[in-house]
Amino acid sequence: MKTFHIGGVHPHDNKIYSAHQPIQECALPAKAIIPLVQHIGAPAQAIVEKGQKVKVGELIAKAGGFVSANVHSPVSGTVSKIDTTIDSWGMKMPAIFIDVEGDEWLETIDRTPDVLRECNLEAKEIIDLIAQAGIVGLGGACFPTQVKLMPPPGKKAEVLIVNGVECEPYLTCDHQLMLEHGEEIMVGIQILMKALNIQRAVIGIERNKPDAIARMQELAARTLGVEVCPLKLKYPQGGEKQLIDACIGRQVPSGALPIEVGAVVDNVATIYAVYEAVQKHKPLISRVMTVTGKSVQRPGNYLVRFGTPLSQVVEQAGGVPEDTGKIIGGGPMMGRAMNNIDMPANKRTSGLLFMTESESVRPEAENCIRCGKCVSACPMGLEPYLLSKLAELQRWDEMEKHDVMDCIDCGCCLFTCPSHRPLLDYIRMGKGKVGGIIRARQAAAQAAK
Repeated sequence: MKTFHIGGVHPHDNKIYSAHQPIQECALPAKAIIPLVQHIGAPAQAIVEKGQKVKVGELIAKAGGFVSANVHSPVSGTVSKIDTTIDSWGMKMPAIFIDVEGDEWLETIDRTPDVLRECNLEAKEIIDLIAQAGIVGLGGACFPTQVKLMPPPGKKAEVLIVNGVECEPYLTCDHQLMLEHGEEIMVGIQILMKALNIQRAVIGIERNKPDAIARMQELAARTLGVEVCPLKLKYPQGGEKQLIDACIGRQVPSGALPIEVGAVVDNVATIYAVYEAVQKHKPLISRVMTVTGKSVQRPGNYLVRFGTPLSQVVEQAGGVPEDTGKIIGGGPMMGRAMNNIDMPANKRTSGLLFMTESESVRPEAENCIRCGKCVSACPMGLEPYLLSKLAELQRWDEMEKHDVMDCIDCGCCLFTCPSHRPLLDYIRMGKGKVGGIIRARQAAAQAAK
């Protein structure tokens, strides 16, 4: 069974709580708050005004640069204000506030359930539609999809790697999406192959999803150039570089992007959004997310319009369990603890995990015993114990020399440390500092030209 070759760990997948729960549509909010920062890159720029009426799917903010993404209204109603909102970690961000009135969609959006398989558009037309629809990577990074489809000069895509791994414990939204919308995903794969002018696509799915593997293999058998690659259960196989290694055996060099080895990686949820944008003229206004945890009353997979308060989604899942000790945005490995659930759902929202009080207590850190387990577990071949200590000592130059920017925040080091050292906490802090130094250096160099 295929997998990646460097590092990795084997946490219990805990998928049973929400696995195979049919996708449920979440009720519309009374007020929607739509953040203008739902992607990597420059914030989108609002193009609506207070008092303006909007429909579902209408463009309300334009991409603020090459690496940016459009934002569309997920609801119909009246713009009440353009202000700032607070995200789940207490950071301010610009947002558009809309008072919801009914559910009136743009007439150009095809809302029928029919699967449209034929696409006669040229590559540039496809990429333009994807950009217009504001599609970003829904696997977690939220990188604008149209940028991935435009390789830099001298680079050529050879294979599309489809990420159906969903290696993060507890989360099941991608799994259910493949079961319920496999045909649409397959059409989306063909559309992206056409946009990239390639003849091969590989769908990576871990073996704890045998029904999804069977379903996608059935569809791939009828689709030229598409194959399914069942993968051994291993975290973090959903990382771009790890998935490329597992599926086609190519290693992306340090600091390089997947296109360096001829690969483009897209998540199944992103590809479903591509299908909806190109075939149905529907922009990215909603996504499927998982609400789960051992004490959640109705764990499941919910289709949520962006701008809906997460507290409303939680109520539909039965409310906050009494024994909740911590609420995680995302999964337990890469997700982060939230200080409120009143923030709106957005393109980054893959799930909510309710950990019990006993689960959420972090053991007290002890001295490093030099066991090297964090080094063996790191899928990027780094030395987490060293990077953590350098961050603690604020030795940023040395952190950069030891490739801290290659860290993918997977948490394997923290998971495997027998001394419960807060390795990832220090590395994340140091990575942020080093990233700021690098950006400042690049800006200074650009200004000097």
